Amino acid sequence: MSQKVLLNAKEVNIILHRLACQLIEKHNDFSNTVLIGLQPRGVFLADRLAKILTEDYKVKNIQIGHLDITFYRDDFRRGEKTLEANETKINFLVEDKNIVFIDDVLYTGRSIRAALTAIQSFGRPNEIELLTLIDRRFSRHLPIQPDYRGRQVDVINNEKVKVNWKEHENEDAVYLIEK
Repeated sequence: MSQKVLLNAKEVNIILHRLACQLIEKHNDFSNTVLIGLQPRGVFLADRLAKILTEDYKVKNIQIGHLDITFYRDDFRRGEKTLEANETKINFLVEDKNIVFIDDVLYTGRSIRAALTAIQSFGRPNEIELLTLIDRRFSRHLPIQPDYRGRQVDVINNEKVKVNWKEHENEDAVYLIEK
């Protein structure tokens, strides 16, 4: 199994700041916007973006949540591996809010479809957008595209994109791994 560095720590940091600036351009004061990281890996990106927005760009009123989509996935009972649920933490109303779903890698689009179904349990949002660090554009099974993307990557099906976060794997980096 070989791996190639797609993004190093400096490049990840630059992309995170660019994504934060794009969010500010669109949502301004965030008074009606909430950020929701998709469990498990999207929460690292969501938390990091919220930190950048509040500390570096002095945006107030950032509301951030974590959404578990495990039981909403269409492959929930298909594999032999038992899926373990993660914690959903949404301590605010989503009714009539602008939601930004945040995930690390957009691959087939099935996770986003599950998130669209899962969020209905919390109310009816005004608008839903998608932010992703890596967009694997030629791998989509559903007609889902990100509103904000860090990097677009053309990956063949026997390759995997792995995002490492310093909070979890002790480094910020994105790798292309050949299976």
